[in-house]
Amino acid sequence: MGGAGHPEVTRVLFVGNSFTYFHNLPEVVVALARPDRAVSVAMLAAPGAILGETWASGALETALREDADCVVLQEQSTLGGDLVVDGIPRPQDPAKFHAAVRSAVAAIVSANASATLYLTWARQDDPDAQHALTDAYTSIGKELGVAVSPVGIAWQTALAERPDLVLHDEDASHPAAAGSYLAACVLTATLFGLDPRGRTRRVTGQVIDSEGVLGDPNGTLVDLSEADAAYLQDVAWRTTC
Repeated sequence: MGGAGHPEVTRVLFVGNSFTYFHNLPEVVVALARPDRAVSVAMLAAPGAILGETWASGALETALREDADCVVLQEQSTLGGDLVVDGIPRPQDPAKFHAAVRSAVAAIVSANASATLYLTWARQDDPDAQHALTDAYTSIGKELGVAVSPVGIAWQTALAERPDLVLHDEDASHPAAAGSYLAACVLTATLFGLDPRGRTRRVTGQVIDSEGVLGDPNGTLVDLSEADAAYLQDVAWRTTC
């Protein structure tokens, strides 16, 4: 426990791929949690990483030795598969994803940490895939009794209500800055029970490029207009509360 003037720090390990490191999502969560929660983050994420492969490599078990309080698990955008229909990548059967989550959660619990699943969003050119993604995450979350952060559901709502907002990057898959900001708001609410409304809309920190390479240590991660930030904060809170 932290002493007077030194609040306890919550240590969060983010495990995923570019959906996690784009716009340095973990650092945006840290900024949003201030001043209510002191949060430190670590990240185990690589381009195109699949949760089952990350687990099989032993990297997660190694990272758990650093005494995380919570581990956020994010699967590859099509649940680890390479199914393509009409030129569009589609979510595959979630069996392998579920098996990886079961193994990862068992190790996380053994390390005296909690697990949260980061439910991702559908591609811009395949919005109906959100149903499969939502079911895949929520079903394994229910089975294992672990929290699910409904990021993709918040995206679905925002895209329906505010089609003018750009949540997807130009590749129709990765998050634009507003998309990462919405994800961070949802995760902040899920992980810490904090209402994201009224929190910062500008975050600076370690820039990470699309290939996961570190750039400017003090660059702009997100910088939204007051109106757009307020809307995304509200959607995140409506989705999680």
